[in-house]
Amino acid sequence: MRVLVVEDQADLVEILLEGLRAAGMAVDSAFGGVQALELLAVNEYDVVVLDRDLPDVHGDEVCRELIESAALTRVLMLTAAGAVDDRVEGLSIGADDYLAKPFDFAELVARIRALGRRARPPIPPVLVDGDLVMDTARRVATRGGRPLPLTAKEFGVLEVLLGADGAVVTSEQLLERVWDEHTDPFTNTVRVTMMRLRRKLGEPGVVATLPGVGYRIAR
Repeated sequence: MRVLVVEDQADLVEILLEGLRAAGMAVDSAFGGVQALELLAVNEYDVVVLDRDLPDVHGDEVCRELIESAALTRVLMLTAAGAVDDRVEGLSIGADDYLAKPFDFAELVARIRALGRRARPPIPPVLVDGDLVMDTARRVATRGGRPLPLTAKEFGVLEVLLGADGAVVTSEQLLERVWDEHTDPFTNTVRVTMMRLRRKLGEPGVVATLPGVGYRIAR
């Protein structure tokens, strides 16, 4: 899942980035509405965690422009105001969910994941291919009943491939879905991660490579 955090409080941004990445998400950040709109114009996000009270372009306007663009991105709006009228107003302009500050981090993660499942055609919470089982909610993967010690990126790559249900996924799509904006698009990080993932998955091979095209679950 790829997430954009839009928040002007630098200390809060750092906490959110660290926590969400530890939860297995690819996360970018913007410190204002202008930067957020620039990132939304070039990147595809599942969820935007959007502070409503931004110093340049108000969060409401960012939300409106995102809705008008017909993007599939879901919006979780944050605000210090917890009154019912504020929540209603935020939802009425197109936000999908609303969370008042201060909030419990576990609740934030749960809400982001719930919205992420709605951002695209729904993917089952448990993905199965032969003896390979992935529980995306618990962040656990097993093969033949054996736990797989996957890193966050390896788990993300495998989740995208299993979610594609046999369709080919390009390296560019994996970079877009699993990594963040700071990843060099010309890096070999996808290839290296795929090599490590294959070693951990063992034999027979699970991931097939289509030279010059991409990867898919071997069937």
